[in-house]
Amino acid sequence: MPAVSFEFFPPKSLEGSFRLWDCISTLAPLAPEWVSVTYGAGGTTRELTREAVGTLGKQFGLRVAGHLTCVDASREETLEVARGFRKAGVEDIVALRGDPPKGADGFVPHPDGFANSVELIAALADDGFNVRVGCYPDVHPEAKNAQADLDWLRAKIDAGASEAITQFFFDAETFLRFRDRAAAAGIAAPIIPGILPIEDWAKTSKFAEACGAIIPDELRAAFEVAVRDDRADLLAIAQAAELADTLVCEGCDHLHFYTLNRPELTRDVCTALGLAPRPSLSRVA
Repeated sequence: MPAVSFEFFPPKSLEGSFRLWDCISTLAPLAPEWVSVTYGAGGTTRELTREAVGTLGKQFGLRVAGHLTCVDASREETLEVARGFRKAGVEDIVALRGDPPKGADGFVPHPDGFANSVELIAALADDGFNVRVGCYPDVHPEAKNAQADLDWLRAKIDAGASEAITQFFFDAETFLRFRDRAAAAGIAAPIIPGILPIEDWAKTSKFAEACGAIIPDELRAAFEVAVRDDRADLLAIAQAAELADTLVCEGCDHLHFYTLNRPELTRDVCTALGLAPRPSLSRVA
């Protein structure tokens, strides 16, 4: 069976807190290798992320990675967040450049901040954190081309990252070709495929467009029919489970799931892969 990890986002309301708690309670019994908590665009959830990573570790005994970005903060402010993670017992960070604040035309470094993710990764690695980074099987929308995208990933690994997590994708061949190109480029760090079970087809389509993830025509057509016939959840489970199974058969020993704090589809996909829950791991006494 593959190892699994899950991504959550921090709650912004009391209702969101209950939803996150239910999500963790549902997925923690699957014994994830680690879980991560996102960091909103422009650092908008900075304090919420810091609170969430501490709570998840203490209450559920999970290994937690906090997301951290370069956006709209000085170097000292950014590293202070990292130190806050460490005080909460967190030694793992997912380091990203980050999306620009809402309404901004593009990423502009803070005058006293990190210029890019490579600088952030190097600083965190020098401080002893285990750093994971993002990568793009479908080329990043801002990359000049696929080779430039791969060169940037290599720079992030060389700066001190231990492994990379892909943006979501919908075709196993997309990941496998990317993995082969990375190996040919001398990138030896593990590359973990990221899977997004499709909770909401319309929202997923918008996410994909924003991040450059290519949706195969046949998948788009299938979901349009499934939504019309009220069978979207069944198709979502089948699509994600087939994708995950293919990746495992091709040698992937770790799968990362983007849960969107909606655990049911992720749980069902993991169950389809043969991952059995362990109730004793659901919460620390």
